[in-house]
Amino acid sequence: MDLGLLYSGGKDSSLAALLLSEFYDVTLVTASFGITDDWRHAERTAEGTRFGFRRLELDRSVAEAAVERMYEDGYPRNGVQQVHVHGLESITDEGFDAIADGTRRDDRVPSISRAQAQSLEDRHAVDYIAPLSGFGRSAVDRLVEENLSVEVGPSETIERADYEAELRALLEDVEGPEAVTGVFPEHEQSHVTGFRSR
Repeated sequence: MDLGLLYSGGKDSSLAALLLSEFYDVTLVTASFGITDDWRHAERTAEGTRFGFRRLELDRSVAEAAVERMYEDGYPRNGVQQVHVHGLESITDEGFDAIADGTRRDDRVPSISRAQAQSLEDRHAVDYIAPLSGFGRSAVDRLVEENLSVEVGPSETIERADYEAELRALLEDVEGPEAVTGVFPEHEQSHVTGFRSR
């Protein structure tokens, strides 16, 4: 069965790909609004794996609405959630039997409720899978350490292809650089540089 995994090139989505590969033909799908070319970071990571790779073009107006929401809220949570749901909705049109993401049990955002998952499945005739939904951060970190080579650092310095990179760029373009530091708290990101088990 063919599965499309929303892929950022970070440790969670990379670990999800490894777990799912036992049961599915996994394609790594990086969603992009075309605001930056950060999606290429995920493509480079994917090149070192046996997985196929695809770029999925998202509707830029969704990014614009998310940035407006984040700026009004003063934090990114609701905007990132809005974008993630759009990414899942969009990947359902790519012809996969199943779709997945790398959300963990203790993620506050993005997160997909049971009702949202069932709605996706019912409306699009696909299976939605969140293989890390039973894993906490420490369990994920132990599995990552055994299976992946990873760079970790401040969000603004790590190469990554998640939604945040493009949303930061758009927010800076619309509201200025100070808006980015006002909306996004300091936090760490990860970028996978290699798959040890591949």
